[in-house]
Amino acid sequence: MAQDDAQSSIEILSLEDKLGRNVFKIDKESPHIVIDHDICRQQCTLRPCLFVCPAHLYTFNDERDEVFVDYEGCLECGTCMIVCEDEALTWHYPRAGYGIQYRFG
Repeated sequence: MAQDDAQSSIEILSLEDKLGRNVFKIDKESPHIVIDHDICRQQCTLRPCLFVCPAHLYTFNDERDEVFVDYEGCLECGTCMIVCEDEALTWHYPRAGYGIQYRFG
C-alpha cells in the first residue's frame, strides 16, 4: 500500500470524539472524590476546581452554597486535588475494576 493510501485511511478524531470512546465503570458504593463542604464554604474563596478540571465536572450550586462534583466522568488526572489548597477534597484512584478505561482513538 502506498504511503498516501495509508495516510488517507487514518481517521482524524476531535478531542470530544476521542473522549467519547472511553468507558466508565462507576463505583456507586465508594466515590473516589469527596468534598468537605464545611471547609470549602469557610476557607475556599477562589474555587479553582471549578476551572481546572479538564472534564468540567465541578459546578457551584448557589442555593446550597456548595461545590458539586460529578465524579462519574472523572478522567483521573488529579488536577483538582493539586489545586485545592484548602484540602477540602479527598481524592484517590477508584477501587480496582472501576473508573475510566481509555480507548484508542
